[in-house]
Amino acid sequence: MTVQSINPTAVVRGARRIPRRRRVLVAGGLGAALFGLFALRVLAGDYIITLPDFFRILGGEEIPGATFILMESKLPRAVLGVLAGLAFGVAGAIFQSTLRNPLASPDMLGISLGASASAVFAIVVLSLNGSALSVAGIVGAVLTAVVIRLVAGSDGGYRLVLVGVTAAAGLVAVIQYLFTRANEYDAQLALRWMTGSLNSASWPTIRILFVALVILLPLVAWTVKSQRVLELGPDVATALGVTHRYADLLLLLAVLLCALAVAATGPVAFVAFVAGPIARVLNGGRTTILGAALVGAVVMVGADYVAAYGFPDTNLPVGVVTGAFGAPFLLWLLASGRAGRR
Repeated sequence: MTVQSINPTAVVRGARRIPRRRRVLVAGGLGAALFGLFALRVLAGDYIITLPDFFRILGGEEIPGATFILMESKLPRAVLGVLAGLAFGVAGAIFQSTLRNPLASPDMLGISLGASASAVFAIVVLSLNGSALSVAGIVGAVLTAVVIRLVAGSDGGYRLVLVGVTAAAGLVAVIQYLFTRANEYDAQLALRWMTGSLNSASWPTIRILFVALVILLPLVAWTVKSQRVLELGPDVATALGVTHRYADLLLLLAVLLCALAVAATGPVAFVAFVAGPIARVLNGGRTTILGAALVGAVVMVGADYVAAYGFPDTNLPVGVVTGAFGAPFLLWLLASGRAGRR
Protein backbone atom coordinates (compact mmCIF):
# COMPACT_ATOMS: atom_id res chain seq x y z
CA MET A 1 0.00 0.00 0.00
CA THR A 2 1.52 3.28 -1.10
CA VAL A 3 1.08 6.64 0.55
CA GLN A 4 0.53 9.42 -1.89
CA SER A 5 2.67 12.50 -1.41
CA ILE A 6 0.92 15.69 -0.39
CA ASN A 7 1.62 18.82 -2.39
CA PRO A 8 1.89 21.72 0.13
CA THR A 9 1.27 24.29 -2.61
CA ALA A 10 -2.00 22.62 -3.59
CA VAL A 11 -3.09 22.49 0.06
CA VAL A 12 -2.41 26.21 0.55
CA ARG A 13 -4.19 27.11 -2.67
CA GLY A 14 -7.19 25.01 -1.66
CA ALA A 15 -7.30 26.64 1.77
CA ARG A 16 -7.25 30.09 0.19
CA ARG A 17 -9.86 29.17 -2.39
CA ILE A 18 -12.51 28.34 0.23
CA PRO A 19 -12.72 31.79 1.93
CA ARG A 20 -12.42 33.48 -1.47
CA ARG A 21 -15.38 31.47 -2.74
CA ARG A 22 -17.34 32.37 0.39
CA ARG A 23 -16.58 36.07 -0.05
CA VAL A 24 -17.85 35.92 -3.62
CA LEU A 25 -21.03 34.11 -2.57
CA VAL A 26 -21.67 36.56 0.30
CA ALA A 27 -21.07 39.58 -1.93
CA GLY A 28 -23.34 38.12 -4.61
CA GLY A 29 -26.10 37.38 -2.09
CA LEU A 30 -25.91 40.82 -0.54
CA GLY A 31 -25.87 42.41 -4.01
CA ALA A 32 -28.99 40.48 -4.97
CA ALA A 33 -30.69 41.49 -1.70
CA LEU A 34 -29.79 45.13 -2.30
CA PHE A 35 -31.12 44.99 -5.86
CA GLY A 36 -34.40 43.49 -4.65
CA LEU A 37 -34.84 46.05 -1.88
CA PHE A 38 -33.95 48.88 -4.25
CA ALA A 39 -36.61 47.70 -6.73
CA LEU A 40 -39.13 47.31 -3.91
CA ARG A 41 -38.42 50.82 -2.60
CA VAL A 42 -38.71 52.40 -6.05
CA LEU A 43 -41.62 50.46 -7.56
CA ALA A 44 -43.81 49.47 -4.59
CA GLY A 45 -45.44 51.41 -1.79
CA ASP A 46 -48.48 53.68 -1.68
CA TYR A 47 -48.04 54.54 -5.36
CA ILE A 48 -47.08 51.51 -7.46
CA ILE A 49 -44.99 52.15 -10.56
CA THR A 50 -44.84 49.40 -13.15
CA LEU A 51 -41.52 48.32 -14.61
CA PRO A 52 -42.40 49.51 -18.17
CA ASP A 53 -43.40 52.92 -16.78
CA PHE A 54 -40.14 53.05 -14.81
CA PHE A 55 -38.03 52.66 -17.94
CA ARG A 56 -40.27 55.01 -19.92
CA ILE A 57 -39.80 57.72 -17.29
CA LEU A 58 -36.04 57.16 -17.20
CA GLY A 59 -36.07 57.50 -20.97
CA GLY A 60 -37.51 61.00 -20.65
CA GLU A 61 -41.22 60.34 -21.14
CA GLU A 62 -43.56 62.40 -18.99
CA ILE A 63 -46.27 60.40 -17.19
CA PRO A 64 -48.55 62.65 -15.10
CA GLY A 65 -48.13 61.94 -11.41
CA ALA A 66 -45.80 58.98 -11.83
CA THR A 67 -42.87 61.03 -13.15
CA PHE A 68 -42.89 63.43 -10.21
CA ILE A 69 -43.28 60.70 -7.59
CA LEU A 70 -40.51 58.59 -9.10
CA MET A 71 -37.95 61.28 -9.91
CA GLU A 72 -38.53 63.56 -6.93
CA SER A 73 -39.31 61.09 -4.13
CA LYS A 74 -38.89 57.37 -4.65
CA LEU A 75 -35.77 57.18 -6.80
CA PRO A 76 -33.67 59.86 -5.05
CA ARG A 77 -34.46 58.36 -1.63
CA ALA A 78 -33.43 54.90 -2.79
CA VAL A 79 -30.25 56.11 -4.48
CA LEU A 80 -29.25 58.26 -1.50
CA GLY A 81 -29.96 55.33 0.82
CA VAL A 82 -27.61 53.11 -1.18
CA LEU A 83 -24.80 55.68 -1.31
CA ALA A 84 -25.07 56.67 2.36
CA GLY A 85 -25.33 53.02 3.39
CA LEU A 86 -22.15 52.19 1.47
CA ALA A 87 -20.32 55.08 3.15
CA PHE A 88 -21.55 54.21 6.65
CA GLY A 89 -20.77 50.51 6.19
CA VAL A 90 -17.22 51.09 4.98
CA ALA A 91 -16.54 53.68 7.70
CA GLY A 92 -17.77 51.38 10.46
CA ALA A 93 -15.79 48.38 9.20
CA ILE A 94 -12.59 50.44 9.01
CA PHE A 95 -13.00 51.72 12.57
CA GLN A 96 -13.72 48.26 14.00
CA SER A 97 -10.96 46.43 12.16
CA THR A 98 -8.29 49.09 12.52
CA LEU A 99 -8.94 49.56 16.26
CA ARG A 100 -9.59 45.81 16.68
CA ASN A 101 -12.78 46.44 18.64
CA PRO A 102 -16.30 45.61 17.38
CA LEU A 103 -17.70 48.43 19.54
CA ALA A 104 -15.60 51.02 17.72
CA SER A 105 -17.67 52.89 15.17
CA PRO A 106 -18.43 56.52 14.32
CA ASP A 107 -21.62 56.20 16.37
CA MET A 108 -19.82 55.06 19.51
CA LEU A 109 -16.71 57.23 19.24
CA GLY A 110 -18.55 60.53 18.98
CA ILE A 111 -17.83 61.26 15.31
CA SER A 112 -21.51 61.37 14.42
CA LEU A 113 -22.24 63.37 17.59
CA GLY A 114 -19.54 65.83 16.59
CA ALA A 115 -21.35 66.38 13.31
CA SER A 116 -24.65 66.71 15.18
CA ALA A 117 -23.27 69.22 17.70
CA SER A 118 -21.79 71.33 14.92
CA ALA A 119 -25.03 71.22 12.93
CA VAL A 120 -27.16 72.12 15.94
CA PHE A 121 -24.81 75.02 16.68
CA ALA A 122 -25.16 76.16 13.08
CA ILE A 123 -28.96 76.01 13.33
CA VAL A 124 -29.44 77.59 16.75
CA VAL A 125 -26.64 80.14 16.91
CA LEU A 126 -25.77 80.89 13.27
CA SER A 127 -29.26 80.33 11.77
CA LEU A 128 -27.84 78.30 8.88
CA ASN A 129 -29.63 75.72 6.75
CA GLY A 130 -29.28 73.86 3.47
CA SER A 131 -25.79 73.21 2.14
CA ALA A 132 -24.20 75.39 4.84
CA LEU A 133 -25.68 73.04 7.43
CA SER A 134 -24.13 70.05 5.65
CA VAL A 135 -20.73 71.75 5.60
CA ALA A 136 -21.04 72.45 9.31
CA GLY A 137 -21.73 68.76 9.94
CA ILE A 138 -18.65 67.71 7.96
CA VAL A 139 -16.42 70.19 9.78
CA GLY A 140 -17.75 69.07 13.15
CA ALA A 141 -17.12 65.39 12.42
CA VAL A 142 -13.56 65.98 11.18
CA LEU A 143 -12.64 68.29 14.10
CA THR A 144 -14.04 65.81 16.61
CA ALA A 145 -11.99 62.99 15.06
CA VAL A 146 -8.81 65.10 15.12
CA VAL A 147 -9.29 66.06 18.78
CA ILE A 148 -9.99 62.46 19.81
CA ARG A 149 -6.89 61.24 17.98
CA LEU A 150 -4.67 63.92 19.53
CA VAL A 151 -5.91 63.21 23.04
CA ALA A 152 -5.65 59.43 22.62
CA GLY A 153 -2.10 59.68 21.30
CA SER A 154 -0.45 57.13 19.04
CA ASP A 155 -1.47 54.10 21.10
CA GLY A 156 -4.92 53.86 19.54
CA GLY A 157 -6.89 50.75 20.39
CA TYR A 158 -8.91 50.83 23.57
CA ARG A 159 -7.50 54.20 24.65
CA LEU A 160 -8.92 55.75 21.48
CA VAL A 161 -12.27 54.06 22.16
CA LEU A 162 -12.38 55.36 25.73
CA VAL A 163 -11.50 58.89 24.66
CA GLY A 164 -14.16 58.70 21.97
CA VAL A 165 -16.84 57.56 24.41
CA THR A 166 -15.86 60.39 26.78
CA ALA A 167 -16.01 62.92 23.96
CA ALA A 168 -19.43 61.59 22.96
CA ALA A 169 -20.74 62.20 26.48
CA GLY A 170 -19.45 65.76 26.38
CA LEU A 171 -20.98 66.39 22.97
CA VAL A 172 -24.36 65.18 24.20
CA ALA A 173 -24.15 67.82 26.94
CA VAL A 174 -23.32 70.49 24.34
CA ILE A 175 -26.30 69.48 22.21
CA GLN A 176 -28.63 69.54 25.21
CA TYR A 177 -27.39 73.02 26.16
CA LEU A 178 -27.97 74.30 22.63
CA PHE A 179 -31.52 72.94 22.73
CA THR A 180 -32.22 75.04 25.82
CA ARG A 181 -31.36 78.16 23.79
CA ALA A 182 -33.31 77.20 20.67
CA ASN A 183 -36.73 78.50 19.73
CA GLU A 184 -39.46 76.08 18.77
CA TYR A 185 -38.78 76.18 15.02
CA ASP A 186 -35.00 75.73 15.36
CA ALA A 187 -35.47 72.94 17.90
CA GLN A 188 -37.73 71.02 15.52
CA LEU A 189 -35.30 71.52 12.64
CA ALA A 190 -32.33 70.39 14.73
CA LEU A 191 -34.19 67.37 16.10
CA ARG A 192 -35.28 66.33 12.61
CA TRP A 193 -31.70 66.59 11.34
CA MET A 194 -30.28 64.66 14.31
CA THR A 195 -32.70 61.77 13.83
CA GLY A 196 -31.37 60.99 10.36
CA SER A 197 -33.70 60.90 7.40
CA LEU A 198 -33.88 60.44 3.64
CA ASN A 199 -36.94 62.69 3.33
CA SER A 200 -34.91 65.60 1.97
CA ALA A 201 -33.07 63.55 -0.65
CA SER A 202 -32.22 65.62 -3.72
CA TRP A 203 -30.21 65.05 -6.86
CA PRO A 204 -27.58 67.74 -6.08
CA THR A 205 -26.88 66.05 -2.73
CA ILE A 206 -26.70 62.66 -4.44
CA ARG A 207 -24.23 63.96 -7.02
CA ILE A 208 -21.91 65.36 -4.35
CA LEU A 209 -21.96 62.14 -2.32
CA PHE A 210 -21.47 60.03 -5.46
CA VAL A 211 -18.40 62.03 -6.53
CA ALA A 212 -16.99 61.77 -3.00
CA LEU A 213 -17.42 57.99 -3.00
CA VAL A 214 -15.81 57.70 -6.43
CA ILE A 215 -12.74 59.46 -4.97
CA LEU A 216 -12.59 57.90 -1.50
CA LEU A 217 -13.54 54.26 -2.11
CA PRO A 218 -10.59 53.54 -4.46
CA LEU A 219 -8.29 54.95 -1.76
CA VAL A 220 -9.87 52.57 0.74
CA ALA A 221 -9.35 49.65 -1.68
CA TRP A 222 -5.72 50.70 -2.13
CA THR A 223 -5.04 50.63 1.65
CA VAL A 224 -7.06 47.50 2.47
CA LYS A 225 -3.95 45.28 2.53
CA SER A 226 -2.47 47.46 5.24
CA GLN A 227 -5.70 47.12 7.17
CA ARG A 228 -5.39 43.33 7.26
CA VAL A 229 -1.90 43.67 8.71
CA LEU A 230 -3.10 46.17 11.32
CA GLU A 231 -5.62 43.64 12.57
CA LEU A 232 -2.69 41.50 13.76
CA GLY A 233 -1.75 44.12 16.35
CA PRO A 234 0.60 47.13 16.48
CA ASP A 235 3.74 45.09 17.24
CA VAL A 236 3.28 42.65 14.35
CA ALA A 237 2.22 45.48 12.02
CA THR A 238 5.34 47.49 12.87
CA ALA A 239 7.54 44.44 12.32
CA LEU A 240 5.98 44.00 8.87
CA GLY A 241 6.62 47.65 8.01
CA VAL A 242 3.07 48.95 8.51
CA THR A 243 3.30 51.91 10.89
CA HIS A 244 0.56 53.79 12.72
CA ARG A 245 0.48 56.27 9.83
CA TYR A 246 -1.42 53.69 7.79
CA ALA A 247 -3.93 53.42 10.62
CA ASP A 248 -4.28 57.20 10.69
CA LEU A 249 -4.84 57.26 6.92
CA LEU A 250 -7.51 54.57 7.16
CA LEU A 251 -9.25 56.33 10.02
CA LEU A 252 -9.12 59.64 8.14
CA LEU A 253 -10.80 58.02 5.13
CA ALA A 254 -13.42 56.50 7.42
CA VAL A 255 -14.08 59.87 9.08
CA LEU A 256 -14.51 61.57 5.71
CA LEU A 257 -16.91 58.85 4.51
CA CYS A 258 -18.94 59.10 7.69
CA ALA A 259 -18.94 62.90 7.65
CA LEU A 260 -20.14 63.07 4.04
CA ALA A 261 -22.89 60.53 4.68
CA VAL A 262 -24.00 62.39 7.82
CA ALA A 263 -24.02 65.66 5.88
CA ALA A 264 -26.35 64.08 3.30
CA THR A 265 -28.75 62.20 5.59
CA GLY A 266 -28.08 63.26 9.15
CA PRO A 267 -26.52 60.89 11.74
CA VAL A 268 -28.51 57.73 10.95
CA ALA A 269 -28.04 55.59 14.05
CA PHE A 270 -26.25 52.23 14.17
CA VAL A 271 -25.79 51.63 10.42
CA ALA A 272 -22.01 52.01 10.65
CA PHE A 273 -22.04 49.97 13.85
CA VAL A 274 -23.96 46.90 12.67
CA ALA A 275 -22.61 46.63 9.11
CA GLY A 276 -19.17 45.29 10.02
CA PRO A 277 -20.24 42.58 12.52
CA ILE A 278 -23.03 41.31 10.25
CA ALA A 279 -20.63 41.12 7.31
CA ARG A 280 -18.06 39.26 9.45
CA VAL A 281 -20.65 36.71 10.59
CA LEU A 282 -21.71 36.10 6.99
CA ASN A 283 -18.07 35.82 5.93
CA GLY A 284 -17.06 33.29 8.58
CA GLY A 285 -15.45 35.74 10.99
CA ARG A 286 -13.26 37.51 8.43
CA THR A 287 -13.33 41.26 7.88
CA THR A 288 -14.65 42.29 4.49
CA ILE A 289 -14.97 45.92 3.48
CA LEU A 290 -17.11 45.09 0.45
CA GLY A 291 -19.44 42.98 2.58
CA ALA A 292 -19.77 45.74 5.18
CA ALA A 293 -20.52 48.29 2.46
CA LEU A 294 -23.26 46.10 0.98
CA VAL A 295 -24.74 45.35 4.42
CA GLY A 296 -24.84 49.09 5.17
CA ALA A 297 -26.68 49.77 1.91
CA VAL A 298 -29.12 46.89 2.52
CA VAL A 299 -29.86 48.15 6.04
CA MET A 300 -30.40 51.74 4.86
CA VAL A 301 -32.72 50.91 1.95
CA GLY A 302 -34.63 48.25 3.89
CA ALA A 303 -35.04 50.48 6.95
CA ASP A 304 -36.25 53.36 4.78
CA TYR A 305 -38.92 51.14 3.22
CA VAL A 306 -40.07 50.02 6.68
CA ALA A 307 -40.03 53.62 7.91
CA ALA A 308 -42.14 54.78 4.97
CA TYR A 309 -44.67 51.94 4.75
CA GLY A 310 -44.31 49.74 7.82
CA PHE A 311 -46.53 51.85 10.06
CA PRO A 312 -50.02 52.95 8.94
CA ASP A 313 -50.51 56.69 8.42
CA THR A 314 -46.97 57.39 9.63
CA ASN A 315 -43.79 58.24 7.70
CA LEU A 316 -40.93 57.79 10.13
CA PRO A 317 -37.35 59.00 9.66
CA VAL A 318 -35.06 56.13 8.74
CA GLY A 319 -32.96 56.79 11.85
CA VAL A 320 -35.86 55.71 14.08
CA VAL A 321 -35.98 52.26 12.44
CA THR A 322 -32.20 51.73 12.41
CA GLY A 323 -32.03 52.81 16.06
CA ALA A 324 -34.76 50.34 17.01
CA PHE A 325 -32.83 47.60 15.18
CA GLY A 326 -29.35 48.61 16.34
CA ALA A 327 -30.00 48.86 20.09
CA PRO A 328 -30.98 45.17 20.52
CA PHE A 329 -28.06 44.22 18.25
CA LEU A 330 -25.66 46.08 20.58
CA LEU A 331 -27.11 44.29 23.62
CA TRP A 332 -26.73 40.95 21.84
CA LEU A 333 -23.15 41.77 20.90
CA LEU A 334 -22.30 42.57 24.51
CA ALA A 335 -24.18 39.60 25.96
CA SER A 336 -22.59 37.12 23.57
CA GLY A 337 -19.09 38.22 24.49
CA ARG A 338 -18.23 39.31 20.95
CA ALA A 339 -17.05 42.68 22.21
CA GLY A 340 -14.04 41.03 23.81
CA ARG A 341 -12.95 40.58 27.39
CA ARG A 342 -12.33 44.31 27.90
